[in-house]
Amino acid sequence: MLYWIFKHLIIGPLLKTVYRPWVEGAENIPASGPVIIVGNHLSVIDSFFMPLMIDRRVYFLAKSDYFTGTGLKGWLVKSFMLAVGQLPIDRSGGKASEASLNTGLAVLDRGDVLGIYPEGTRSPDGRLYRGRTGVARLVVESGAAVVPAVMIDTEKAMPIGAKVPKIRRIGTVIGKPLDFSRFAGMSADRFVLRAVTDEIMLEIQKLSGQEYIDVYASSVRGRPQARTA
Repeated sequence: MLYWIFKHLIIGPLLKTVYRPWVEGAENIPASGPVIIVGNHLSVIDSFFMPLMIDRRVYFLAKSDYFTGTGLKGWLVKSFMLAVGQLPIDRSGGKASEASLNTGLAVLDRGDVLGIYPEGTRSPDGRLYRGRTGVARLVVESGAAVVPAVMIDTEKAMPIGAKVPKIRRIGTVIGKPLDFSRFAGMSADRFVLRAVTDEIMLEIQKLSGQEYIDVYASSVRGRPQARTA
């Protein structure tokens, strides 16, 4: 209920009025059944604008820090994150990574839509970085439809480190569903997982037009920012 209220009565109308977001390819999202939306990650506001342009509710896996704050502020942040479809996960690796996978699979088992950023973190400079294979495990194990969806200019509206987003038009481009059914039952094969991940990243790159860098974004975090003005 809170998700619907925020999207259609409070945050959604405000964002649409101020930022005039546009979308291409919204018809590519299946009207029912489990869907994994895979996209680039340019800004913290990606998870607000992309679901705004999609009719179905989208769940994202968010770092658990957002849900563990104390006091009134902690409660408000946790309540807001849950209201806009964010689910807490532990990113420390090992058993925590397995639990995160299971959280995502639970969303898909219900027939819902799960949004994932294969890069694992925001791009530090607007370029597209190597995808992590956790997304491929979800794809192969769930058998869900896979739809690439990219954000346009969110890094210009709110670059890393900014406190308040600038007012400018923001776009969402949604591609046609990808078919990975040929890999059913092969989620334990690391070569298959890498192939699926690389295919997903190629489709994201085609839609976004970003320069692709074949290293993990986390390995270059902290370098001087570029391409965000």
